[in-house]
Amino acid sequence: LSISAFGQVDSTAVVDQEGPVHNFGRPNKAQVDSILRANITKAEEAAKFGKLVIQDLDGRMKPINTYASELLRKLTKYDSYDGHNADQIFLSMNESPFLWYNVPVIYLRSKKADSIRRIIGVSNEDKYATLADFFTNNGRYKLAPYLEEAYKAQVPNAFQKEFKETDQRVNLLYNTIDGRALKLFPVPGDENNLWISPKEYREGNYKFEDSLYGNFINTGFTAYLVNLNQAKVTGDYSKADELLAAIKKTQQNLGGDVMIPEEKIETEVLYNKYDIFKKLFSWYMYAGTLMFIFLIVQIFKERSRAINGLVNLFKWIIVGLFAVHTAGLVVRWYVSGHAPWSDAYESMIYVAWATMLFGLLFGRKSQLTIAATAFVTSMILMIAHWNWMDPSIANLQPVLNSYWLMIHVAVIVGSYGPFTLGMILGVVSLILMILTNKKNRKKMNLNIKELTVVNEMSLTVGLVMLTIGNFLGGMWANESWGRYWGWDPKETWALISIIIYAFVVHMRLIPGLRGRWLFNLMAILAFGSIMMTYFGVNFYLAGLHSYASGDQIVSLKFIGISLGIIALLGLLSKRKYNLFYQKSGKE
Repeated sequence: LSISAFGQVDSTAVVDQEGPVHNFGRPNKAQVDSILRANITKAEEAAKFGKLVIQDLDGRMKPINTYASELLRKLTKYDSYDGHNADQIFLSMNESPFLWYNVPVIYLRSKKADSIRRIIGVSNEDKYATLADFFTNNGRYKLAPYLEEAYKAQVPNAFQKEFKETDQRVNLLYNTIDGRALKLFPVPGDENNLWISPKEYREGNYKFEDSLYGNFINTGFTAYLVNLNQAKVTGDYSKADELLAAIKKTQQNLGGDVMIPEEKIETEVLYNKYDIFKKLFSWYMYAGTLMFIFLIVQIFKERSRAINGLVNLFKWIIVGLFAVHTAGLVVRWYVSGHAPWSDAYESMIYVAWATMLFGLLFGRKSQLTIAATAFVTSMILMIAHWNWMDPSIANLQPVLNSYWLMIHVAVIVGSYGPFTLGMILGVVSLILMILTNKKNRKKMNLNIKELTVVNEMSLTVGLVMLTIGNFLGGMWANESWGRYWGWDPKETWALISIIIYAFVVHMRLIPGLRGRWLFNLMAILAFGSIMMTYFGVNFYLAGLHSYASGDQIVSLKFIGISLGIIALLGLLSKRKYNLFYQKSGKE
């Protein structure tokens, strides 16, 4: 398990074929802790390694820290392992690859992966599997018989999807400990700006050398690992640091044109460290919920200076969180080099930002609006960090590499913000109707009127943005696909949403459909068309916008439960509405 093992892994086979497996037995938790403590490099030294630049499989140049963070998150679903950060784990995988054949680090889901557990022979209680678990003693890949059917399925079922995801984790770990993921050195003159790992350099019969360090590409990284191993004993990391500097110098000599500027490397490492959008979920949740509670107390009891002061305090905390949210988007834009709304994860954090923006704009005189918006913003950010969304920064898909990404997507996805705000204000209004009694009727009526006015403003702004965004989308479609309109599912559902919200906004002009109860209920139900436009088209339907077709994330059971809750909310609020507002003339 020592450093001498580096580079000795037999990589003549790929993991979806037959190949060698070095199985020293599955270690228990105590053994893993003991081995890692002796093997892991201390955090400050691993952080220096994490600032080296590599090229990922998609061709993006990034710090090792970013690649290591993404790798660990995909393998384990966590940002650290056994108390060690991503830089330390990734460095250990390259330093002692044999060790990581037998460390349980590949995540298995609780129920869907039971069949995988039976196939690879691990206990149902095991949350993680080792790489060696996936191979027989003669090197046969245990999942191989099931993968062809899974990858061929146009709409994979839950088990096929789990087999594919597990296979991807296995391949990811295998390529990492095999040394192929460490694409440290550029190939001079390559038209695709290809970077390769030291192992690929040795196997590919490349002839180029570094003019300053000679055959350093072949031996430099191995020398760094050897000196790093010695430094763990002596405590002197100076030689290892010199070799890191030499690797960086070689990168500059051979590929300076595509190297990331030092300040961008530092910024991306800080972005990874603070993971601000993940933290904002809980911060928005706490601030919005507490502010909402204090506002409800204000309604039921006489206002007091203490309660008023707390409400204002949380209001400014939410404003501060929005400023941090904005800064996070700016930093992601700078790091990625493109507008931060190009994939599912980025569009979610952008919708959360737009929702909070319109909540603050429309809530200048409505404290309930700000509190409710902060809560729903936290929910959007929570969904963005569920396992099915990948927060990794990636290169743009070719179809998105256009200035229209800045214009069309910003407007049409931004419209989801006021629609989301309208939905949550509709929910809050119906809840206030349910809480109405004879004593608080006047206060409740005032708050419901206030929320309904803000709701109408939100839906109107959202409708205007969605309509403009749809026209802009037609112009982009003409440039990309040679036609303005083609009844693609995304286009069709955007049009359906426009028609639905146009009806809701104009309901006040129809005598039989006037009323705050019906308007707020329809603001909730109409949001279903936005959910279909945003999620349903991408994940359920086949079309030019269906970049994740087959990954069905919302079940019919979930939809049914949601409609049941809305129906219950509508019935309970309708009863109080008829009792205290409609019949009493408060409408």
